[in-house]
Amino acid sequence: MDQRRFRKLIVMSILVIALSSGLAATAETEFARDPLSSHDVRPGAGVTHVGCMSDYNAALHFTPVDTRVYYLESGEPGPTALILGGTHANEIAGVMAATLIIERAVVTAGRIIVVPYANNSAACQSDSTNGGPEWYYIQTPSGLRKFKYGDRRTSVSHQGKDPARYIHYPSGKALSGNSARDLNRVYPGKLNGNLTEKLAWAYMQLIKSEAVTIAIDLHEAGTASKLANTIVANPKNLDYAVMAVLDESLEGCNMNVDASAPNSPGLSHREWGDVTRAAAYLIETPNPGQYSGAVNADVVTDPANPLAARVGTHLTAIEAIFAAHELIDGGRPEWTGIPARGDLVERGLGSYLR
Repeated sequence: MDQRRFRKLIVMSILVIALSSGLAATAETEFARDPLSSHDVRPGAGVTHVGCMSDYNAALHFTPVDTRVYYLESGEPGPTALILGGTHANEIAGVMAATLIIERAVVTAGRIIVVPYANNSAACQSDSTNGGPEWYYIQTPSGLRKFKYGDRRTSVSHQGKDPARYIHYPSGKALSGNSARDLNRVYPGKLNGNLTEKLAWAYMQLIKSEAVTIAIDLHEAGTASKLANTIVANPKNLDYAVMAVLDESLEGCNMNVDASAPNSPGLSHREWGDVTRAAAYLIETPNPGQYSGAVNADVVTDPANPLAARVGTHLTAIEAIFAAHELIDGGRPEWTGIPARGDLVERGLGSYLR
C-alpha cells in the first residue's frame, strides 16, 4: 500500500472514531494543531474517504491553509467532478452547498471530490471585507449548528504583509496587493510561491492527478451585482453552460451565463480550464451580506435571498451542468440524496443537514 493511501486510511479511521464518540473537535488527530478541525462537517454514507490538500502539496502540511478533501466514489465508471466551496469564506451558500453534498449525497456513477472550506485560513477569520456576522446558525434535526462566517482572503497573520502590487504568475499582470492572498486571483499558483499560491498549485495538482473532467467553484456576489445568479464558464465549455442555464430555467431557476474573459488571469474558471483538461465553471448566487458596510445583514433568512434558496440554486446549477455533460459527452457523475431547490426553500436548509 503506498504511503499516500495509507495516510488517508489512517485519517479516515480516526475521523470516524472521533465522530462516533462526539469528540471530533478535540480528538488528537493529525488535524489537532490545525484550525480546520473546528469546522462542523458531518460526513454521510456517501463519503468513501477523507484526505487533505497537503496530499497534493506536502508544503501545506500543518499550515493554516491545509483543508479536508472529501471523496464520494461509486466504484462504477463515470467522470470525476471537483466541487469547491469557500474559496471566499464569506460566500457561505457555496460552503453550505458543499457541506450538504458531503452529508447527504451518494454517488452511483463516477465520483465527486468536495472541498467545503477551500481556503481554510480565510474560513477561520472574521469577515474583514464587508463586516459580516462572526457566526451563522442553522437549526437541524440534531440541534442548532454553528458555522463560521469567514473572510475573503488568507489571513495576513498567516501569509504576511501584502506587496504594493501583486504580480501574477506566469502572466506578469499587476493586480492589487491584497490579490496575493485571494485564492481566486493566484491560479495556477506556484510550488515555491506564497502560502495562497502554494494552495492554488495544490488544487491544480488535484485536478490533474485525479483526472477531474468537471471542476466547479461555488461563489456569491452582492445582490445588485451583475454576476449574481450567473454561471461563468471557461470558453472551451461555454456551450455546456448555455445548456445548463436553459435546463435550469425549465426548473424555475433563472440564471445568466458568461464566459471568462481572456484577460483575466488567476481566476479558477480561466486557469483550471486553460491549464488542465477539466471543463471549468464558477457559479454565483446573491448574498445580501456581499457589499461594503453590510453590518448585521441577514445572510441566512433574508426574505428576498434566503440561504436555503441560494444553496438550492448552487445544487440545481451543478445538476444542470452534469446533465449537459451527459447529453454532450455521454456520461456524468450520478448521485442521489440531493434535495430539489423547492424542497430546500419549503422545508429549510437545516432539514437536510445531519
